Amino acid sequence: MSERAGEEASLAEEHAAVLARLRATTAAIGEIGSRPDEASVCEDLAAFLCRHGYEAAAVDLRPEDEPGWVRAAVAGDPELLHRVEPRHEKDAPRTFTDVTPGGDPVQIVSAPLERQGRVIGSVSAVRVRAAGLTEHETATVHDAARLAAAHLDHARRLTATERTAFHLQQALVAEPGRPHPNLEIAGRYLPAGARTLVGGDWFETVRLHFGRSLLVVGDVMGHGLDAAVDMNAYRSALRDVASTDLPPHRVLRHLDSVVADDGGRRPATCLLVRVDPARGAATFAGAGHLPPVIFAADGSADLVELPVGPPLGTGVGGYESVNRTLAPSDTLVLFTDGLVERRGEDIDVSLARLASLRLRPGSGPEELVEEVLERLGAHDAEDDVAVLAARLRERPAAP
Repeated sequence: MSERAGEEASLAEEHAAVLARLRATTAAIGEIGSRPDEASVCEDLAAFLCRHGYEAAAVDLRPEDEPGWVRAAVAGDPELLHRVEPRHEKDAPRTFTDVTPGGDPVQIVSAPLERQGRVIGSVSAVRVRAAGLTEHETATVHDAARLAAAHLDHARRLTATERTAFHLQQALVAEPGRPHPNLEIAGRYLPAGARTLVGGDWFETVRLHFGRSLLVVGDVMGHGLDAAVDMNAYRSALRDVASTDLPPHRVLRHLDSVVADDGGRRPATCLLVRVDPARGAATFAGAGHLPPVIFAADGSADLVELPVGPPLGTGVGGYESVNRTLAPSDTLVLFTDGLVERRGEDIDVSLARLASLRLRPGSGPEELVEEVLERLGAHDAEDDVAVLAARLRERPAAP
């Protein structure tokens, strides 16, 4: 072969190698980081390398809150993975050669997962092949590692934000205002799914004059820290308005006007129930919220029919109140839509499923809430869930 022909062949090989690296990098963009959590990013990275020329791959992470390394994902031939150790260096990928028990040469490429000057993990890929790895083949591992590191950094930031929102939400709903002692109260808040997708669901109780209490449940549209912050703003505004002892529909009207004038808050649905235990009476008013349900002593359910007003924050108003008698054995349950709604299902079907429940007779509010959550599968709901239950406390018989 002439010198010119050799140069052309070398250029052609180099061109092919560059194209292969470009295709691999393009594939990595589509295959790594489609799911925004650490475990999934690591699984994507290991699987990508095994689909692109390596027999095995392992990803190791440094946890944020504890020392040492944790193997986060593996893919490919498990017999080769024992050769892979976490990287501690913060330099370029390195390649070294080992030999299998059968005498086959093994090429191992290791690269750090580095973000903003800090090593957060490492990835190693193993190939059984006599010929050494090319510079572009090694660089493909590095490219994938850099991409994965960016996704891991994003996943950790997202997790930190979700954790902050979750703690805020838990702090805000864990201790509702104290109702009068003539009411038994039970409340639960469940974030959505395994990712702790916190939203703006909340409940509250406000002590009023003459032994009455105002029960509240609301749902700010959206999820995340912003929704949780807006939820707190709604809750604070409601406490101020409720202290005027207005009827529930006027409380909603005033709260709607306050939020609409602000302009910076997300719309929210809300349900208010003013309970008067001395008279065994309840007054209901809703702002775009689902109706409550009353469980009788025998465990049967009855949905309360309410006029549907617009959500808070629209400035439209038009809220109405409805009165209903409560028996001492009745348990009133207010809830957000995550308790009953299911994807692709009409809301009337969802509410009918709740109304068809037959619970154990004689359960107190705490036991009743737990049974409702269990029977409706709320622990696996796609949206967050807030539930508030109340029952008139029986007075001791006169001697």
